[in-house]
Amino acid sequence: MFQIDLVTRCKHNDRRAQLKLYRQYCDGMFCVAMRFLGNEDDAEDVLQESFIKAFEKIHQFKGEVTFGAWLKKIVVNRSLDFLKAKKEKMVALDETYMQIAEDSDWNVDDGVTSDQVRKAMARLPDKYGLVLQLYLVEGYDHDEISEILGITGNNCRTRLLRGKGYLKELLKEKRYGTGS
Repeated sequence: MFQIDLVTRCKHNDRRAQLKLYRQYCDGMFCVAMRFLGNEDDAEDVLQESFIKAFEKIHQFKGEVTFGAWLKKIVVNRSLDFLKAKKEKMVALDETYMQIAEDSDWNVDDGVTSDQVRKAMARLPDKYGLVLQLYLVEGYDHDEISEILGITGNNCRTRLLRGKGYLKELLKEKRYGTGS
């Protein structure tokens, strides 16, 4: 059965079609939530909430992107909402005055593993870590990240550049034994 047929059946509240779509996408979307939340229980909760929201709002799905891409955006937004709700205090920083520089060098030393990069990213402040996560891991561009996080394109670029700088420093610490 084609995906669009399943979506059409879901729009008519067909529970079997919903279950098929759920089974088709649950593992991948769980991985997306885990990359943001790092906790299986939280990721499962966000996953369930995301599917509930997707099926409630499925009439808004117009097929302009794949169902998976549409669902992934819901999972990402739910994950970010969860992180925001979990935060006790958030301090806003006005970064509009900062100069933006483009830097396309994402190379790291040969001895650095993907696990070390993931652990270093987890140590970054949220405002940088989330932008890096959305850009490097999830594959969103600056405009999409700006929309998802509710920041300007310049702030997105600044946070990406600064986050990359912090990430490289954390990886250097690890490599040369000055970090934990």
